[in-house]
Amino acid sequence: MQTTLRSLFLFLPLAATPTVAQEHDAQWPGWRGPHANGTSTATGLPTTWSADENVVWKTELPSWSGATPVVWGERVFVMSPSAQDASAPQPTDASARGRRGPSRDPGGDALLLLALDANDGKILWTRELDRGNRLWRKSNQTSPSPVTDGTTVWATTGTGVVTALDFEGAVLWSKDLQKEYGAFGMNWGYASSPLLHDGDLVVQVLHGSHTDETSYVVAFDGATGDVHWKVDRPTDAQRESPDAYTTPLLLRRGDREQIVITGGDYVTGHDPASGAELWRVAGLNPRKAPNYRVVASPLLIDDLLIVPTRVRPILAIALDDALTPTDDDVMWLWDRQGAPDVPTPTTDGRFLYLVDDGGLITCVDPGLGEPVWGPERTVQGTVSGSPVCADGKVFFTNEEGITVVVRAGETFELLATNALDGGYTIASPAIAGGRIFVRTEQHLFCIGAE
Repeated sequence: MQTTLRSLFLFLPLAATPTVAQEHDAQWPGWRGPHANGTSTATGLPTTWSADENVVWKTELPSWSGATPVVWGERVFVMSPSAQDASAPQPTDASARGRRGPSRDPGGDALLLLALDANDGKILWTRELDRGNRLWRKSNQTSPSPVTDGTTVWATTGTGVVTALDFEGAVLWSKDLQKEYGAFGMNWGYASSPLLHDGDLVVQVLHGSHTDETSYVVAFDGATGDVHWKVDRPTDAQRESPDAYTTPLLLRRGDREQIVITGGDYVTGHDPASGAELWRVAGLNPRKAPNYRVVASPLLIDDLLIVPTRVRPILAIALDDALTPTDDDVMWLWDRQGAPDVPTPTTDGRFLYLVDDGGLITCVDPGLGEPVWGPERTVQGTVSGSPVCADGKVFFTNEEGITVVVRAGETFELLATNALDGGYTIASPAIAGGRIFVRTEQHLFCIGAE
């Protein structure tokens, strides 16, 4: 299938005026930002920072989390467990061990949403959403990122509690997915962030390694919590391969809209009004391996839907006006070194940037599926957060709290490696209002040019 180079960026077309783009990019409303691909049109962002350079403020948080900060106007929302009780026993079971490290403190028992003042980092309020925090190998029960529309903020915990709150912290409604629809059965703990679309909160639960329950997608009325629809999302994937930690993506073309779900060996498109499956493309697990759980989420570049899998292959699916792709519409497969497992790729609208779990970065021509440069070594250390792209730069933070800055474009250039207080850092950066928000183990930093 031949494709045209039209933008399908979520929420905002590339043809939008600079004023509209600047207003839109003053927010980071969900995990992958205003365009659902880790990008921002912000300019004037600092390239270098340290503990005493270009730090607007830093705020100590109760514990660590994989959730990305969400920013709207003068509010920043972050998930966190409560502080660990010093007298509590430390985890010793195998499920509490990181991929390469020993057992670590999961944080306290309570699962919290915090609201901070974006101007000075002051904590405005803290709300307990649920209890029962634990360590699931690499993450705790606060991995899903919140989402907001500027009036309401919705948060999902790893225990499956979905809560809507207003900006003053009042709870509007709460649902418990496990009580309503059965226990979760994924191997690495629930970590999918919700999608907000047209007033509905869309939540996916893709699992199967520790349950016989069918995976599903559910849409709640964002205002009331009423269920608008719930559909099963079946798969023939085996053992751990039904599990997915991805986040749904919204496709828009003209008056057509679809929700894309990836994982369980397939990528599927769904009707936002009913949840009905409209199409299904295979190829995420071509050898039908039993351990092909998917972590990295899909994104869009022009007419290509980029779908990561467990490292390799990455699929590029061509989309036409009908939005009904088939297996024949897979334009290329990336089956080379440099593909990520956990980090979701990003784009500057021209190139696709892959950051693998070892810190290698690769620039890919999305039209050809060929490398422009890379994979290039940056700094040693594991990367679990996803890269973001703005101001002609790609930013990503490794598990030691070091943020790498690389020039976006045709030539590789490592611009900076910026260390903060470190500790176990697995959250992705956020960019809003001309500032970069970096969450390390101990603090949330607001980075801005002095």
